[in-house]
Amino acid sequence: MKKKLLVIGFVWPEPKSSAAGSRMLQLISFFQSQDYQVTFASACAKSDNAFDLSTIGVEKTTIELNHSSFDDFVVNLNPHAVLFDRFMTEEQFGWRITEQCPNAVKILDTEDLHFLRRARQQAFKDHEEVTPDDLLNDTTKREIASIFRCDLTLIISTTEMSLLQDTFKIDDSLLLYIPFLLGPISEEKKKELPNFEERQHFISIGNFRHEPNYNALLYLKETIWKGIRVQLPNAQLHNYGSYASQKVNQLHNEKDGFLIKGFAEDVNEVMQASKVLLAPIRFGAGLKGKLFDAMQNGTPFVSTSVGVEGVLSDTALEFVCDTSEVFINHSIKLYTESSSWKEQQTLGFEILEQQFSKNYFEGEFKKRLLSLIDNLKAHRQQNFTGQLLQHHTMRSTKYMSKWIEEKNS
Repeated sequence: MKKKLLVIGFVWPEPKSSAAGSRMLQLISFFQSQDYQVTFASACAKSDNAFDLSTIGVEKTTIELNHSSFDDFVVNLNPHAVLFDRFMTEEQFGWRITEQCPNAVKILDTEDLHFLRRARQQAFKDHEEVTPDDLLNDTTKREIASIFRCDLTLIISTTEMSLLQDTFKIDDSLLLYIPFLLGPISEEKKKELPNFEERQHFISIGNFRHEPNYNALLYLKETIWKGIRVQLPNAQLHNYGSYASQKVNQLHNEKDGFLIKGFAEDVNEVMQASKVLLAPIRFGAGLKGKLFDAMQNGTPFVSTSVGVEGVLSDTALEFVCDTSEVFINHSIKLYTESSSWKEQQTLGFEILEQQFSKNYFEGEFKKRLLSLIDNLKAHRQQNFTGQLLQHHTMRSTKYMSKWIEEKNS
């Protein structure tokens, strides 16, 4: 009999809209390779961009927040493991899993550390550097509590692993570094990619609802692009992304070559047609999917130290630019100098092969998962903080949920 995995999603996966959606499909693929039957459940309404999970053999279920019908559903499913796609879904449904399926392995995929992203965003708005005190916010306490309540938490960035281990002293047994799970790029594939001379224009891409992406778009419009166009008057910047609102579309200006292209049906196609990716991310967390799309398609990029976090340890490289002047100058250099362009393209391939091998990280995940299943009781006994947070006096979310259900009945 196949093992069962229940994924509880805050949203339905949208791999063409966000890196989080691609990440979820990678994790589902891993569990299917380990002979798990996967069920994906969410209380969120499906958007037009939602991936049809049934095409890859995943069962789909709509669930209700704050409703005991979930208890009946999960008892009948009786999963061997449960994956929460963000700490908020663990808050909402984790206590129900603990009560109804106490032997299921509980796994949290943070996507990125929400508390780190929010602290950086607030510091950016306040024109300040992030301090240790900024990290001790309410979101931090909620997210780390969720980590302790789970048996294993998947962390996407080496920077975030270090933060949890060194600053918050979370035991290694509760964490596993799992970045994007990417297959190798063959030499034949590399040779088929359009070369420097065959490409034109700059590109930016990202879900416009995501605040770091929208902020980067404004920065491009108001500062970066003006400086580039002075020296490259015939170049265009093609800005792709899902959920382009009116305020986004109003930035479109054909005279200036600043074009809002909207949703990209095929990211590989638009990335391969472009010469350079511009990603001036000024706050955020996790890995930036756009950089991986660029590297996989042989497209050099210019970004910031926040943008390359978890990808490059050497932020002194010239395409990591934290001031507008340096960003503009290097963007122009990559666009006009084939030698610099080819050098960075090669570096991108090396980064993918040396740091993000799918086979290696899936092997590590498999070993940890099997160990958890075989030693779950002992593992939980060592996590006293997690036991404490499961105690009824610490579980406000459970009783708030029950109160809402009673109020709505």
